[in-house]
Amino acid sequence: MTTGRAERREVTQKNSGSSTPGVTREFIGMDSPTARRAGSGGHPCQGVYYRGVGRKPKVAMIAAHYQIDFSEHYLADYMATRGIGFLGWNTRFRGHETSFLLDHALVDLGVGVRWLREVQGVETIVLLGNSGGGSLMAAYQSQAVEPNVTPLEGMRPATGLTELLPADGYIASAAHPGRPDVLTAWMDGSVVDELDPVATDSTLDLFAEQNGPPFSADFVKRYRAAQVKRNNAITDWVVKELKRVRKAGFSDRPFTVHRTWADPRMVDPALEPTKRPANTCYAGTPVNANRSAYGIAAACTLRNWLGMWSLRTAQTRAEPHLARIDCPALVINAEQDTGVYPSDAQRIHDALAGTDKTLCAVDTDHYFTTPGARSEKADMIAKWIAKRWR
Repeated sequence: MTTGRAERREVTQKNSGSSTPGVTREFIGMDSPTARRAGSGGHPCQGVYYRGVGRKPKVAMIAAHYQIDFSEHYLADYMATRGIGFLGWNTRFRGHETSFLLDHALVDLGVGVRWLREVQGVETIVLLGNSGGGSLMAAYQSQAVEPNVTPLEGMRPATGLTELLPADGYIASAAHPGRPDVLTAWMDGSVVDELDPVATDSTLDLFAEQNGPPFSADFVKRYRAAQVKRNNAITDWVVKELKRVRKAGFSDRPFTVHRTWADPRMVDPALEPTKRPANTCYAGTPVNANRSAYGIAAACTLRNWLGMWSLRTAQTRAEPHLARIDCPALVINAEQDTGVYPSDAQRIHDALAGTDKTLCAVDTDHYFTTPGARSEKADMIAKWIAKRWR
């Protein structure tokens, strides 16, 4: 598989407030088998490789996300100072989630993995599935060891999809079980009209005082069922709407999914108790976040919904992919996380096919920003790697 010549720029970090002494950062820009350099100059595959100055690591990690830029991932310098290479990698879909295609994203990930193996001479590659990247990196390894990913209906498989190099290890950190799963868990189950952000079923309103918190078991059961029903109802509409617009000569159309900061656990800390602060989510107070224009899946297209968010059709759910992963695996839960919970980490751990799998926790938030948490995480990973490959 050819990927074109890499654009490389190496910078040795000096001792300043925003850099780490002794760490070399090297920018990598490469073509993909299915995408070339843009007219404006950007490569579809981009990232930064971190390693200790004068070192050529034999073990390296690679991290990527569906659409968030991971080139400057917070863990990179920490791993580099511990003798482990770190490639913060981006596919062509960074910042362009609405155009996401899983098979093409996996091919772009393959460019980074191959670069580590063939250009850097890395002998052991560990996939880091952080947050939403957990299911994405699981899909990569799953496809590499047992091809199973198919393109969206009417599209041809991405070139190179069956030529992916498998990694040697897999880490899930503060990860959820997939895009459809996290969206559904966060969806407001009281929405009664997808075209009207105000219309609400008061008996299922998470923020109506008469319903809680605390929420009764019956309320939670009805609410969870309504969330699944909502996801499936959107899928039903999308399938029909896609047929309609295609008949009229359109390839796709955008639409909006509103009110997606409404997981009962965000509001009621008694539901799956952890060390997380009460009544919070990644976007602040849930009641305010839920009524804002910001949220996951807020901007969608019909094809994007089917390929990314639908419980019924998307291949971005982690568990089917984890069932094909039998390499050593480490699952790390953040005990103060306000959007990913211990049950998510347990689901990931249980779904992994291998016997060498470890589940552990760190008392910190989703981004490991509490004092010492990132060092603790890096030490945990370094020790886990050393026990198996160094």
